Amino acid sequence: MLQAAHDALHQGRRESVVAAQTFANAPGVVEALHSRNPTAVLQPRAEAARKSADVDFIVVMDTKGIRYTYPYPEEIGKKFIGSIEPSLEGRTTIEEAGGPPLPAGRGTAVQAVVPVTDVGGTVVGLVSAGITVKNVARLWVPQLPITFSTGAAALAVATAGTALVSRRLRRQTHGLGPAEMTRMYEHHDAVLHAVREGVLITDAEGRLLLANDEAKRLLGLPTHVEGRQVPELGLPGEITRLIASGEVVTDEVHLAEDRLLAVNKRPTFPEGGQGGSVVTLRDTTELAAVSGRAEVARERLKLLYESGVRIGTTLDVMRTAQELAQVAVPRFADVVTVDLLDAVMRGEEPTAGKWRHLRRAASSGEQEILPLFPVGEQLTFSPATPQMRALEWGRAVLGADLRQARGWQEQDPDRTRRALEYRLHSLVTVPLQARGVPLGVANFYRMGDSPAFEQEDLSFAEELAARAAVAIDNARRFTREHAMVVTLQRSLLPRGQPEQDAMDVAWRYLPAEVGAGGDWFDLIPLPGARVALVMGDVVGHGLHAAVTMGRLRTAVQNLSALDLPVDEVLGYLDELVVRMDSEESTGEAAEHHEGVGATGATCLYAIYDPVTGTCTVARAGHPDPVVVYPDGTVACPDVPISAPLGLGGCPFETAELRLPEGSRLVLYTDGLVEDRTRDIDVGLVGLRRTLERAEGRTPEETCRAVIHAMTPTHLSDDIALLVARTRLLPPSRVAEWDVPPDPAAVASVRAHCSEKLREWGLEEIGFATELIISELVTNAIRYASPPIRVRLLRGRSLTCEVSDGSSTSPRLRRAATMDEGGRGLFLVAQFAQRWGTRHTPGGKVIWTEHRS
Repeated sequence: MLQAAHDALHQGRRESVVAAQTFANAPGVVEALHSRNPTAVLQPRAEAARKSADVDFIVVMDTKGIRYTYPYPEEIGKKFIGSIEPSLEGRTTIEEAGGPPLPAGRGTAVQAVVPVTDVGGTVVGLVSAGITVKNVARLWVPQLPITFSTGAAALAVATAGTALVSRRLRRQTHGLGPAEMTRMYEHHDAVLHAVREGVLITDAEGRLLLANDEAKRLLGLPTHVEGRQVPELGLPGEITRLIASGEVVTDEVHLAEDRLLAVNKRPTFPEGGQGGSVVTLRDTTELAAVSGRAEVARERLKLLYESGVRIGTTLDVMRTAQELAQVAVPRFADVVTVDLLDAVMRGEEPTAGKWRHLRRAASSGEQEILPLFPVGEQLTFSPATPQMRALEWGRAVLGADLRQARGWQEQDPDRTRRALEYRLHSLVTVPLQARGVPLGVANFYRMGDSPAFEQEDLSFAEELAARAAVAIDNARRFTREHAMVVTLQRSLLPRGQPEQDAMDVAWRYLPAEVGAGGDWFDLIPLPGARVALVMGDVVGHGLHAAVTMGRLRTAVQNLSALDLPVDEVLGYLDELVVRMDSEESTGEAAEHHEGVGATGATCLYAIYDPVTGTCTVARAGHPDPVVVYPDGTVACPDVPISAPLGLGGCPFETAELRLPEGSRLVLYTDGLVEDRTRDIDVGLVGLRRTLERAEGRTPEETCRAVIHAMTPTHLSDDIALLVARTRLLPPSRVAEWDVPPDPAAVASVRAHCSEKLREWGLEEIGFATELIISELVTNAIRYASPPIRVRLLRGRSLTCEVSDGSSTSPRLRRAATMDEGGRGLFLVAQFAQRWGTRHTPGGKVIWTEHRS
């Protein structure tokens, strides 16, 4: 009985919904609602439909619930009793409610309210249909006898069947209940109509079963097209044929009005016998536009990444500007030029406001065929040009059409006219700024068929220029610091060759690309026609290394003036380096001085005597000297190596080399034979081969050949090279006499000296020389010990040497009025140009020099 009552109620609801939907979708209802008197048109049709549908009422109302029709005319125009809000949103409402009198009884058992929509889907009215309680009961009360008679028989079967059906249903629905099934259907429907891909489902007869919102938009279909045959949809012929056919399609592109649609088609039941198909549509027109923008953005990001790698590979301003020009061509511009301030190119600090004079630093692209300013030319821009506006405003300036850019054309009318003839048509000028100060401008041009620059290109150009500006400013700062260090370095190195008779000398100095180092050399004339050769290298680069080098070179010159042996000179230098390290590691020096810690230095010190042809050498951690003998033989003499300077307390060993006249002594620093790509042993082999090929050349030619063959492409360390070709003082220019320890021998020595001076044509200085020899020999006889020896050397100057066996050095002093002695050495100092004392293993030598 309950089942019959439930079925009757369900049937009543269904009949109410069918009656309401049928009348709502009947032709002419929408037009009647928009007419002046809807009741006159709809009242008879509603009554006829009510009787035909066997329902108790059909009510048509407006969107405010005011009735247009009713079985009793006096109820027309009154407010509808029931819920209409859901129906105004486009949904169907079924409810149980009471109401006004009806022909079949009072009150309603069930009523349905459905919306009436126009072609655009707008709700323009409502239709309600329902059945009264009396009529609902009539549907199931006559069934009671049958229900009671069959209920008992069906109860057992129903019980078993229900269990079987429930188990089968749960297996087929995967255990989902009605609520879950409803929710899943709602989600499926929401997703189907939300995706940005059109979906069409057809049955085996070619009838359209489903079309989601995107498919209707792409194909221009009306709202309610389900149930119609595909040929009736009015689609383009090719798409109609494709949907109606049974073929499988994958990513075929078809034109639908102004859209390119990618079509895919698959059967709905590929493994079953049922027909039907699913068609998906994707708008490739919009996809292509979006993909194009995404591709451009991806390329721009890739180009920015590459610019960070390719710009600033060196600390050279010109090279960095060229890298900026090259990285933007052709992926952003067809032609790129970079103009920098003259101060920036010199490494100086740019001055704000002084921007009118720039110089072309780099260009890339088709610059060679365009009449643009060449690299290196100075440019003076007028205030109206894009370059000056970019510098003043501090942001990029767009010249989308150069034919309309008056300021750009007025800069050089003839040159710009020819540039336009070469189809140069668009420009973006971007200031190169670092720390808020402009360094120059970058000009990006497009020509030919390339699209003109747009506003969205400015941000990319500014980002690219900003990265390049940082690299250019770093290069500028390095250029300034490198120039300062190199200037200091060169000011501390010898600027010219001193006058001496012992050697023909040539040298080269090449600073490193990244910070000059502490390589140094020197050529110091010594008494007795001798010469000292020095080659050293301070560890590290920069200002600290250059200053340390200057201090060491000054110390060597001072120590050489004392005419000390080579090992003692290196010993004093070692103590100096230790003292410098101690000073820098204490106090504020440790906080403010660059390169604090162990200074570290190497040095080679040699003294060559052209009278004997011997060279005394000592080296502290420095590479071996190389000797090229007159016959072309190249050898590295066995000079003992001692510890580098700065370790303290280590003795220095010496070696004595005999160099025939015409031998070339080659001194160098490790930068010549060693770098990151070459081991020092390989470099030494290359140096020896180069010197072998340079047989018979002058020191200058030898330097040129060695530098050309041995200098690496990129200098990571300084290079110092010194080539000295030895000379021997002829025996005719040397005179020696042994002096017995007898005061009477002074006269004979003076006579011999006078005779030798006349032979050399030096009579003009004969008196002074005889006086000096007399005083020195007399002092040696009176105060020193044998053996006593006198030697005269004639070179650029006349050298007089008196040696004895005593180690006591004379001291110049001013004699008092009553003193009997102490005036001889004073007279020697007055008549000689220079004088001094040097110690030998067997005593000392007092020497004087005169201009010859």
